[in-house]
Amino acid sequence: MSTPTPSPAKPLPIPNTETAPFWDAAREGRLLVQRCRACGEHIFYPRLLCPHCMSDALEWVETSGRGTVYSFTIVHKAPPGFRDEAPYAVGLVDLAEGPRLMTRILADDLDRISVGLPVEVSFTSAGGGIDLPVFRACS
Repeated sequence: MSTPTPSPAKPLPIPNTETAPFWDAAREGRLLVQRCRACGEHIFYPRLLCPHCMSDALEWVETSGRGTVYSFTIVHKAPPGFRDEAPYAVGLVDLAEGPRLMTRILADDLDRISVGLPVEVSFTSAGGGIDLPVFRACS
């Protein structure tokens, strides 16, 4: 009799100097993005220079946590480490502040997710001290 092969672990983000404020805030249930003090644009993903004006005058700011589904897909055949969660939704969410995030979209009924759906951030533990922002339909 053979023993079942264990599922591979999910990959986890590895915080670094540039991303640590984002992950620290996520553990506190807050969604941060960077804002450029030179041009005022909100930025996501974390980086050293503003992609709009190339300034290094970036600061971390808390978002409203609200956004809109820009696009999404339902994953039925998941990669290793996620197979037990399928089906699930992954999508792009436009934050009210401007940046677009790729994220998990949670719903009791995946058929209710649609482009333009208003959503709000929530957080889920991924293990290893990492909390991930996910989005649900606004109540």
